[in-house]
Amino acid sequence: MRIPIYQIDAFTGKVFGGNPAAVCPLPAWIDAALMQSIAAENNLAETAFIVRDGDDYQLRWFTPTVEMDLCGHATLASGFLIFKKLEPRRTRVTFHSKSGPLYVSVDRELLSLDFPSWPAHAADPPAALRAALGGSPLEFLQARDWLVVYESESAVRALEPNFRDLAKAEGGSGVIATAAGSNSDFVSRFFAPAHGIDEDPVTGSAHCTLTPYWSKRLNKASLRALQISQRGGELFCQDRGDRVTISGRASLYLEGEISV
Repeated sequence: MRIPIYQIDAFTGKVFGGNPAAVCPLPAWIDAALMQSIAAENNLAETAFIVRDGDDYQLRWFTPTVEMDLCGHATLASGFLIFKKLEPRRTRVTFHSKSGPLYVSVDRELLSLDFPSWPAHAADPPAALRAALGGSPLEFLQARDWLVVYESESAVRALEPNFRDLAKAEGGSGVIATAAGSNSDFVSRFFAPAHGIDEDPVTGSAHCTLTPYWSKRLNKASLRALQISQRGGELFCQDRGDRVTISGRASLYLEGEISV
């Protein structure tokens, strides 16, 4: 079996930045165990698989170890592939996923995700989570992931989590560390060692929680965000109530073929 594969750097305007995702278009679904093996072999934060469904597409995401319920950067990458390679006349596509319908549109170089909003609520973290994450958090909240607020961008940059302990303490959720930005509305880092990803370079789905939090705190609906991982990424976010718009650029790095 031969499967096309594209590697796309999402939330960046140039290669070697943002978050790399693999995207594999399929004529029909293959066995989930094979998709998981391909994702493990790719060893990227996410590998997306897409199957045409009428005018829409079905979409699934895999980390090297598990299937995910939502992934932003690999959805952005999948939209980029459709607009640039598979159907270059399109400007909008609907993906059907475990998180319901997801929409991607393109306007020149900027791609926009239409995703559900996941507001976080105050929560008491396990002591082990606080210890593994480090620093001096101001606030803990939780939605799908833990949202941990720090006093400054420099405090978020300085974090050096104990990933082995964090994987045990996070309870199957990822951990978002965030603060107000020095040159942006807010910054973040995202850790998910229990899912095989110590630190994700740029995490679109985390902004389903970050956007409503910072929109309320800063009293503004439109926000510019930076994810301050080593690779780094830029996102433009819009709070729309029960939905959020998360926008960014993408760049094609690789195209080829898998033989399995």
